[in-house]
Amino acid sequence: MRKILFWLIWSIFIAYGFVFAPPTQPDTLRLIQNLSLGQWQDINPLIIALFNIMGILPLIYSAVIFIDGRGQKIPAWCFAAASFAVGAFALLPYLALRDVNSDFQGEKNLFLKILDSRFTGILLTLGVAILVGYGFAKGEWGDFVQQWQTSRFIHVMSLDFCLLCLLFPALLRDDMARRGWNNLAIFWLISLTPLFGPLTYLCLRPPINHKIKN
Repeated sequence: MRKILFWLIWSIFIAYGFVFAPPTQPDTLRLIQNLSLGQWQDINPLIIALFNIMGILPLIYSAVIFIDGRGQKIPAWCFAAASFAVGAFALLPYLALRDVNSDFQGEKNLFLKILDSRFTGILLTLGVAILVGYGFAKGEWGDFVQQWQTSRFIHVMSLDFCLLCLLFPALLRDDMARRGWNNLAIFWLISLTPLFGPLTYLCLRPPINHKIKN
């Protein structure tokens, strides 16, 4: 049922994004290019903040998925890499295909040590906090709502953001179990705090060393 639910959400998201979302605006490609290149003149700071947070969210997921992938039959890296381009469109299939697994086997390489580091969580938290503060302080909500109603890119990116904030608990329970951190209250506190809940978890979670199996 869990896997069916994720496939259902994925199918609905694709159908909505390509069929029912507002139309693509003629200047969408130029907007994406300007956002990617840092040419932010005349762009609503809320859109700038959201676009950049959408680049950080895959890093938040990567800090869990690459470790989770050690115990999966499917390669986690390809889904994590694709999420930098298409967000939840790539992560939902991974959630649907993965098996529940609370073990970690083998040794952590340098890449996994970096992802598992609390310092990485702190850096990501600072980056998101700066972007959120910038967006709320400088952004124009009326303009954002108008663009959300008329632009497919802004509309789908906003929904993608919401989905990524909601889906993190699907990986959280297993990751906590790998670390011997079986606390239901903490699980729900992190799960019910959008965006900053997962970030706080990355900053505070115990290292996974004591769960290694040879």
